[in-house]
Amino acid sequence: MSVVDLDALARWVRAEGIGKEIGEVVPLAGGTQNVVLKIELDGRPVVLRRPPEHPRPTSDRTLTREITVLRGLADTDVPHPRLIAGCTDTAVLGVVFYLMELVAGVNPGEGVSEAQRADAALRHGQGLAVARALSRLGAVDPVAQGLDVLRKPGSFLGKQVPQWLAQLESYREFPGWEPGGLPAVSQVATWLEENRPPDAAPGVMHGDFHLNNVLLASAAPEVAAIVDWEMCTVGDPLLDLGWLMVTWPEAPRAMDVGGPFAQLGGLPSRAELVEAYAAAGGRAPEHVDWYTALAGFKLGIVLEGTWARASAGKAPQEVGERLHTHAVGLLDLAATIVRGDWSVLGRR
Repeated sequence: MSVVDLDALARWVRAEGIGKEIGEVVPLAGGTQNVVLKIELDGRPVVLRRPPEHPRPTSDRTLTREITVLRGLADTDVPHPRLIAGCTDTAVLGVVFYLMELVAGVNPGEGVSEAQRADAALRHGQGLAVARALSRLGAVDPVAQGLDVLRKPGSFLGKQVPQWLAQLESYREFPGWEPGGLPAVSQVATWLEENRPPDAAPGVMHGDFHLNNVLLASAAPEVAAIVDWEMCTVGDPLLDLGWLMVTWPEAPRAMDVGGPFAQLGGLPSRAELVEAYAAAGGRAPEHVDWYTALAGFKLGIVLEGTWARASAGKAPQEVGERLHTHAVGLLDLAATIVRGDWSVLGRR
């Protein structure tokens, strides 16, 4: 394949002692995001992940982060693809890349198994398993697993609102973008600052935790793997829980996440997810509304960036409009918490 020099890859796997022969190569994903290939290595399927054919300036750094994360999660009870080997020497393929195990699982955003289609109780149990898997991630000791290198100095929570307000302000560089297009930004930002919980002990965060970033077992109430670790960091794991809340396919719904799996229904409520998270040993979720509001605020501003670029003709208009709609929905959801109109746990 043009994106991978198979001869160079074969030489590398032999030098690393992880295989001898490269066989069939099948694309699993690709385009502007990272390229993912299923590769036969000595007759067994493995997965190669590398930056896109035209890498971004940060691509190698992002893949190096993923290698660090998967290496650090080894021997933990967090479901993840097992890292086979990573290569940060860009002389091999021209970019950083790694090999990982091929996980047998179903991505909820892309399809469902026959068992999932037929059994609402299974879907409900799998939803709870997602919360339990997230709880296990938040319980990982970043220092013991060599992941504390991902932590930045200072208060993680204290940096959030100023950082994302500055990000929103930066969109003014795109002609045609209207800075007043997101609702209640100032109101939500003020409330978040005035009600910020105290900093807790740093923990491992996925950074973009939602249904489309997990693989579910086809016929058991289990998570086969959490995937797409490019946003992983060390901060406050409860923000991951808030992220799951704002993206969860239950009214009030701000985003289209969960695909055909969510469309079948039968999933647990947000309150049930929080209960499962806590019961699995997760951090005490008494401030879950605050973290949910922060997640809506942050993710809304992130998605608005595509609309800003689309307004300047630097991103597809249809994609920009769709993500702007999601951004508005996320800020609206955060604002309902701020006003006291809604709570994740359904109590007021």
